[in-house]
Amino acid sequence: MLEFAGFLPVLLLVGLAAIQLGLVGYAANQAGSGARAAARAASQGDSGMAAGAAAMDGGLSSSIGIGGGGDTTTATVTVDVPLLLPFVGSGWSVTKEATMPNDEDPAAD
Repeated sequence: MLEFAGFLPVLLLVGLAAIQLGLVGYAANQAGSGARAAARAASQGDSGMAAGAAAMDGGLSSSIGIGGGGDTTTATVTVDVPLLLPFVGSGWSVTKEATMPNDEDPAAD
């Protein structure tokens, strides 16, 4: 019983670290989804900001940047990773980028 009580904090720490790793993966997934949606909407002539924000979880802190030129539009999304363990640091973020070809204007043909 004493051995289990001594090992329990280590087990809890490993479990919380696994959950934190899952949160990093979730933030990366959300950033990728937001970047693809923003780039797709921006390549079709929309601003892309609303589409990128709508594609992500509203509870995550994120920033969306849209750029590009010529035949493509690029969207860059940075999502702040929620921290479960406060002693592991702060300011974790995940950045994803997506590039889409611009739609051709059918009236130009």
